[in-house]
Parts: sequence; C-alpha cells; structure tokens
Amino acid sequence: MATRKSKSHISLQDYLKSVAPTQILSERGSNLVVINPGSANVRIGLAMDEKPFNVPNCIARYHTGKPNVVDQMLNTQVTTNQHVDRERAYNTAASLLKIPYLDESSSGSASRKMGRIDGYNKPSTTKKDTVFTWTDVYEDVQISPVASETSADKGEASATKAAPDVIDSKDASESKRKYKKTIFGEEAMKISPKEPYCIRHPIRRGHFNVSPHYSAQQVCEDLTAILDWVLLEKLHISHSERFSFHAVLVVPETFDSREIKEMLTVVLGGLRFNSAVVHQEGLSAVFGNGLSTACIVNIGAQTSTVVCIEDGVSLPNTEKILPFGGEDICRCLLWIQRHYQKWPQIRTDVLAKPIDLLMLNQLKESYCDIREGEVEAGATVHSYEDGMPAMPHKTTLTSLNVPPMGLFYPNLLVPEVFPQPPREWFQDYENMLEDTWNMDFGGGGNMGLPMWDSFAVSPSKPKKEEKIGLAEAITSSILSAGRIDLRRKLFSSIQLIGGVGSTKGLVPAVEERVLRAIPPTEAIKTVEVLPSRTDPAFVTWKGGAILGILDFGREAWIERQEWMENGIHKGSTKKYKDSFYIEGQAMYFINP
Repeated sequence: MATRKSKSHISLQDYLKSVAPTQILSERGSNLVVINPGSANVRIGLAMDEKPFNVPNCIARYHTGKPNVVDQMLNTQVTTNQHVDRERAYNTAASLLKIPYLDESSSGSASRKMGRIDGYNKPSTTKKDTVFTWTDVYEDVQISPVASETSADKGEASATKAAPDVIDSKDASESKRKYKKTIFGEEAMKISPKEPYCIRHPIRRGHFNVSPHYSAQQVCEDLTAILDWVLLEKLHISHSERFSFHAVLVVPETFDSREIKEMLTVVLGGLRFNSAVVHQEGLSAVFGNGLSTACIVNIGAQTSTVVCIEDGVSLPNTEKILPFGGEDICRCLLWIQRHYQKWPQIRTDVLAKPIDLLMLNQLKESYCDIREGEVEAGATVHSYEDGMPAMPHKTTLTSLNVPPMGLFYPNLLVPEVFPQPPREWFQDYENMLEDTWNMDFGGGGNMGLPMWDSFAVSPSKPKKEEKIGLAEAITSSILSAGRIDLRRKLFSSIQLIGGVGSTKGLVPAVEERVLRAIPPTEAIKTVEVLPSRTDPAFVTWKGGAILGILDFGREAWIERQEWMENGIHKGSTKKYKDSFYIEGQAMYFINP
C-alpha cells in the first residue's frame, strides 16, 4: 500500500536547540528523575541519560505462611463461550494469514505458503536460548562466635521479627545464612514457588492492584519499596541526597485521579523528592518522538491505549483503553502450542510461576511475526520445576503469526478475570488537575489551558475499557477528533509505542486494517504509521525527560512541603484536600 510522509511535523530537536543550549540541558537533566510506572515494568532514570532502567514492577516479601503469588487469586478459567469465541477468532486470523484453521491439518496442502524463522526480531537485544535460573533467596551474615552465642540466648521471640537463620555447615561460628526480607524486580519473578515468599505486582491491567487480598495501603507501600530500591541500587541516589532531586512522573492514560494522587504521595512523601510534575504517556510520547500532532497507540504488557494529540494537547474524547497487551499474546502463544501438541509435557503456569512468563515473553519477542503463510521455528523451551535446575526441551513452535493477531481480534486473547478495586476507592471527586493556570509568553496573550482539555482524567469513576480490536480503536479515536483536516493528519501520523510496538510485521498490519476500518463515507485515502525515532518501549520515558528539561513554567511543579501540608488531610478518613491548594498543570506545545 502506498503511503506518504507527512510534511507538517515540527522538529522538537530543532526547538530544543533554539531554547536551551546543551550545557543547560545537561545541568537540568542531572537532578531530574523520570519515573514511568507500568503494569509489568517501571522505567526510571535520570533525564540526562539515553535510556532508563527497565525493571519488572514486582516485589517479593518473606513470610512464614503458605507461599503464594497474590495474582494466583485471579480466575483463569475459560468459559465455554469464551473458548468458542477464541476458536472463531483463530479461524478468522488463519483465513487472513492463509494458514489452516484450528482443527485442520497442514499436511497435504502444498499450495500454502511456508515460512520459517531461524533468527530473531531483535538480534542485538535478545539472547538466544537464555536460561533463567532460580533466585538465591539467602544472604550471608558474618558473625563472631560471641555474637553467635548471644543471639542463641535470645530465644524464639526474635524469630518472628526477622527471617529465620540457616546455619552454614562449613563454619557455624563464622557464617550463617538467612532469608532476604525483600527481593525486587526480575529476581522476585525468578523465586521458586517452594520458597516462603509472597510475590506481588502493585499495578495490574493499568490500575492499582487493589483487591480483598491486596489493600490499597499495601499497594502503595510496595510501590514505594520498589522505586526506592531502584533509586538506591541502580541510580545510586541515597535518601540524604533525595531532597536535591526532582521527579517527572509519567503516568498511563489508564490511571484515575485517585491513583495519580497516590503516586504523588509515594514520590513526594515516601521517596522524599523535592518536587514533582505529572505528565501522561500519550503527551510524553509525542515529545519523545519530536512531534506535535499524532495518534499515539501504546501497546503495553497488560493494556493498550489510543489517544490523539493536537499541537501538544491531549484530546480526551479520543481516548480508548483496551484490556489486552503483550502478556496476553504470550498466553495465547502457549495455548496454540498446547493445542497442536507442540509444547512439551511440562507444567507451565504464568501466574503461579512468574519465571514461566519471562520465558514465554522471550519466545514471543524472538519468534512472533505477522506475515502470511505458516510460520514455524525450532526453539528450546525450558521447564522450571520447584527448586530444580532448568531442563531444556527441543521443539518446533507453530502458527507463530497468530498470537499477535489477537491485537486485532481480541477474542483470541482471553484475559484473566480478576476482582476490581472497590468502586468507592475511585470515588475521588476532587480532581487535582481540573484547575487552570495562565502564562504570558512574550506578549502572546493568555496561553493557559483548562486542565480538562489537556489531562483526560475522570474524577468520579474508573475509566471504561472497550472490547474492540486495535484497528477499530484507532479508527474510532481519530474519527472523534473533529475537523476533517485534523483527522487526515492523524491518520497519516500514527505512532506505535510500547514493548509490543516493535513486533515484526505489525506496522503494515495496522496500516492495512485501519484503512479497511475507515467508513467509505470518510474522505480518507492514506493511513501511515510513522517510524519511531527511539526505542518504542522507552518513548514515553524519553518524552517525560524532554518535558522536564523544557520546564514550561515552574507553576506546573508541586513542591513536597506544599503537597504534604496542603494536599493531604492527616489523620482523616478523607485523605486528600481540595485542588485549591495546589497548582493545576497545563500541558501544551508552543510552535517555535
């Protein structure tokens, strides 16, 4: 399909050069920490860095009860109707990809295209046949013989306050091992189920993972602990230095007003940053790629969002939230291999054993590819049994082009059903971003924008997810933008971001299916996905860094003392005060 380049995009790099010398950018970026939390990973780093640290948003805490994963509480049973719908969706995708239907045999069909993947989509970043190993949950503690006797005299009372000690058989008087109290990131996901740990994911499906088994307070405590660990261990910013740093918080479109406020309290209260500013991912993505107007399609691990940006302003009526992402593609990959008996006879459970999800995600990134014909690949699958070394199993994976088609036919991706947070938890009628603020740039008049126009947050209810495919979501979003000239520009300025955005073959698939989804009555002839200027997984983080460095008016920033004293009711059942005490935040782009 013929496409054309849009000539109307503004080069943000040229604008940066005109307003801020390299030295100023370096100085401002050295004390700005950009935090972009997501359902699966949190991206965090200094604004002056090229790339952030990408850490699984996961924590494991030692406990003496039954070992468990909080997300095991999810209901993963597929209903009969869902199973039928999934098979129909598979057959629809199979027809388009020119491969056999689910219950057909591929043998004897010489006319079909055959494809084989012997390489990787990302040879520079994906390690071939990477084997994950179980996390060592012990830490060595050096003690003297006297200390050993003293600790033994304390009795059993101290055992409830700390993880139990495991005496090293080599020299009991000099060394003993005990369980680590907390483990973070990928290491937490690689803990064996037999170990006494509770594994938690504080954000799931784009929202705080609040449930009857996981309180809002625990969610906030875990978020604080994870971010604090990254700041200490990765960025080497100590608690005493924290007050000289400022935070740029890039939040997903899925977050509600209450969740944004809780994140601000985590950043300013728990992590003790001097000040913070909030931006949404859609707007940040535009700045991250040096554009001013675009349709941002963010395909994350557990949710996908679509939102249109015009001249640096988010259009809230164009926002679409889809309840699926890369992890659903992983589970679909597993389902297909099991259906065709290509998966080894091993116990693979992505919820009970997060290490299995790591393996499936690697297989998805390495082999899944949207193109016509049967796509197969020889691969090594590993089994991870409780505490045992990984065992390799050679196999041939099949139908590798079907799982990513679930983005267009979401019935292929049967998401787990999980209890929503209590409705009253979202009943935050005080939208902290509903105010306005005014600035006059060089006599240019009032440039203040209503917060509701630039930050699409509903103060009274959780955001609604839509059960439609990606192409329909993009089309519906752009057609909601209004003027025909704007719609044409947006259809020619689609940006695919997020980890799944780099899937091979996804760009032409989106262009073709969006063009087909446009009603014939619309005078739209061209659909184009623009190439990303940076890694699609880090575009939102990079945009947050640029927004923080540009620093459009300090009125957008919230000071720590101001937030803790005026933004929160201490000792009250009503936690947050009215927005009157804090400044609203405008997000806009001024054409140079």
